[in-house]
Amino acid sequence: MSDAFVSKTAIVTGASGGIGRACALALLADGWHVALLGRRLEGLEETRAMAGESGARALPIVADVSDATAVASAFAQAKAAWGRLDLLFNNAGVFTPSAHPGATALEHWHASVNTNLNGAFYCLREAFQWMSAQSPQGGRIINNGSISAHAPRPGSSGYTATKHAITGLTKTAALDGRPFGIAVGQIDIGNVASDMTAAMAAGVPQADGSVRPEARMEMAGVVDTFMNMVRLPLSANVLFTTVMATNMPFVGRG
Repeated sequence: MSDAFVSKTAIVTGASGGIGRACALALLADGWHVALLGRRLEGLEETRAMAGESGARALPIVADVSDATAVASAFAQAKAAWGRLDLLFNNAGVFTPSAHPGATALEHWHASVNTNLNGAFYCLREAFQWMSAQSPQGGRIINNGSISAHAPRPGSSGYTATKHAITGLTKTAALDGRPFGIAVGQIDIGNVASDMTAAMAAGVPQADGSVRPEARMEMAGVVDTFMNMVRLPLSANVLFTTVMATNMPFVGRG
């Protein structure tokens, strides 16, 4: 290991922007060593630079989570650096163009499944192997779900199906993690202000067929919720939590 002792270590996927970047920066500010995983080195380096002096504890690793070999290599690099893993934020995900099932391109369906579901499992699998074998055992895994894990948007077959699958993955992993001291939970997020949700402010299709703008929340709401989960002792676990823009239409009828 490059460090004689590292107190808190984390891997954050999708750390080159959006939710992943914001949560990685919060971890770094809180004293964690953080492996920043993403497909673009430039974006990962930007995240590290944004952390200021705390960026010295960041480890940018280029990896596409949809590639199991790349994921295994990324985790091996983090293990070589620190030797221990305390937290995985399974955050990386993609949106694909909106379309009803008959008009959904297979390449878009496969992109959703390969990144949102397969990628999450590849990372969770590596984390389980590492956390169950280290001494002392255990750690925390937080999966980024979505309110689409509860209710769909029109034209979102791939995204919604994979986020429902993440819920099943979270439940089974939480159960399977118990013998090893691995706590697994899920954060379901609705309409955080980011590049991925910019279109919502202009107007998006609703369940009643209309197109209307939707409220978005500040990123701080997500980060604060995430860090509350992170700071729990391993004897406690938030299995599921939802944080959403107060005025978004999620809980109403369309």
